[in-house]
Parts: sequence; structure tokens; C-alpha cells
Amino acid sequence: MGDPYGLGRVQEPAGAMPQPAWRIDNTMQCRDDEVLIDVDTLNIDAASFVQIKDEVGATEQAVARRMKGIVRDRGKHHNPVTGSGGMLIGKVRAVGAESPFADDLKKGDRIATLVSLSLTPLTIDDIEHVDLSNGQVKIKGQAILFASGIYVKMPNDLPDRVTLAVCDVCGAPAQTARLITPGQTVAVLGAGGKSGTMVLAQARRNLGKTGRLIALEYAEKSANGVRELHYADDVIVCDATKPAATLAAWEAVTGGILADVTINCVSVSGTELASILITRDRGLVYFFSMATSFTTAALGAEGVGKDVDMMIGNGYARGHAGLALDLIRSEPALMELFAHKVGV
Repeated sequence: MGDPYGLGRVQEPAGAMPQPAWRIDNTMQCRDDEVLIDVDTLNIDAASFVQIKDEVGATEQAVARRMKGIVRDRGKHHNPVTGSGGMLIGKVRAVGAESPFADDLKKGDRIATLVSLSLTPLTIDDIEHVDLSNGQVKIKGQAILFASGIYVKMPNDLPDRVTLAVCDVCGAPAQTARLITPGQTVAVLGAGGKSGTMVLAQARRNLGKTGRLIALEYAEKSANGVRELHYADDVIVCDATKPAATLAAWEAVTGGILADVTINCVSVSGTELASILITRDRGLVYFFSMATSFTTAALGAEGVGKDVDMMIGNGYARGHAGLALDLIRSEPALMELFAHKVGV
């Protein structure tokens, strides 16, 4: 018998939880309260995938070698630089008799896990293809889902690659649905990425025809994609790693009005101060990005004298997968964009 959080699989350091642990036991023997999965696709989170490509080079072979090395060293795909992972799709091979999912899952069910690869015991036997444009990786391997884990059964009406991409960022629109109220001025950094476009769609729903929704993007090409969605009232092209320039670009568009809520979906580090500067005092900055540095955000806000609330993105919100999948089903332009992003 294992335990709900997978503590029995932690190898180093003793007493750690599986996510922050340096190494976990990835022996693919299903314990009584676990689920064993035959994995066919990994979705590496954006911050991790960008870092790996920057470190080893943007080739399939180099990325595959680095991914195998991470799993070999750590028993999970837990990027030692970004601290993040991703998620997976696979087919259930076995369900432990004491698993809380024993009544819901059976052998052969196809599921997407909704917990990070950074805590998921994983083996990779072979990497068949790395999509360098979106971080989806076809593999042959196996994984373990703990009793505390969450998952979604793969829907029949959506392509697998779209479902995987949506579920990887489903916490973002779910939290957005909680945070945005009519009449607010809302900023979305990294608005052209997967999480950013989902956030824009949900924010527009919450705002309706009220308030102001402003998207910020680094590249003109991505900004044009955001404009074509018609969610944002304004799109600003800027480098969010340059806080003062970002604030100037923001004020040129808004006339000095700052955001009530800022949502950061950027997949590179160094954008914390830009997010803080464009947010009004007593406003909220929601850092969904895995590239966020708590130290930079906390000390940076103090250093510029900004009294803002800051919220670290929680990848889990009750009902998040269902909300995100329903959102993309009901937004044809968003569906088309995601299908293009993942090569469907």
C-alpha cells in the first residue's frame, strides 16, 4: 500500500514531497492506490521547453537527449532550472485495487493527467518525435498517477493534441473566471501563447462589453494573431523584460490609466516588474507563468513602492479542465488557433 501523495516514492531528500524532491522512484510497478499509464504524449510546459532549447539547441535530437537525461536523473520530467514539468496523455494499463479511481477508470481508458510531470514518476523508453514549435513530444513510456492526482478522460469531439494543449493551461482561464469582473481594466502579458489566448477569451466573457482588455505581446506576428481573435480592445507590442519601456508603451495607449488586474502568461523570466508597474495600487497581479521569480516580484514591488496584491498561479482550480474545454468548444476562432499551434 502506498500513500495518497506518493511519499513512499521519494528517494532524495528524505521527507520531501514528490514535487520538490530531487529524485523519486520511477519503478513502473502499480501500487495498490496508484494508476499505471502507458504514455504516448508529453506536453512540456512552455517555460521548461524554452529553457531546454536555449540550453542544448533547438533540434529534436538535442531536446530528446536532454529530456531523457532529466528523467534518468530524477525519475520524473522535472526541469532542474525552471522547476516545472508539463503533463501527459496515455492509456490506463492498471488501476490499483485501493485507488480512489477504481470505480471510474478501467484498463484501456485514455486520460490526460492534470498534475505536473515534475511530481509524476515517469519512464521514457523512446522519443519518437519532438514538436519544436509547441513542446508536444511523442514517446513510448509509462507513468504513475498517485491517489491525490487528478485527470480528465479524453473527449471524443476534440483532437488529442488540442485537448492536451488546452488541459496543460486550463488553470489559467479558470482562475481568470474568478478574478475578472465587469468594468475592470485588464492586462494580459504573453497574450499570444496558449495560456494567454485562453485568458483573453475568458476575460472577454467576464467583461462583456464593459471595461477594457489590453493584450501585450513581444512579437508583431503574435500580436497580429491576437488581433485576429478580436478579444482585446488594444494590443501593445513591447518587450516585457524592459519594465520602464513597457510602462511607457502602456501609458501611451491608456493615457496613464493602470490595470485593475494584470495576468502574466509570459514563458520567459524577467517580466515581473513590468507586470507590477502597469498595475494600479491595490490592484492584482496574477502570475500564471512558471518563469516567475517570487523574489524578483516581491522585492521588485517593494523597490518601486507599489502596493499591489500578487497571486501565484495555481494550476488547479476545481472544474478547470471542463471550463477550458467548454471554452474552446464554444470559441471557433480560439479552436482554429489552437489547432494551428499544435499542427492539427
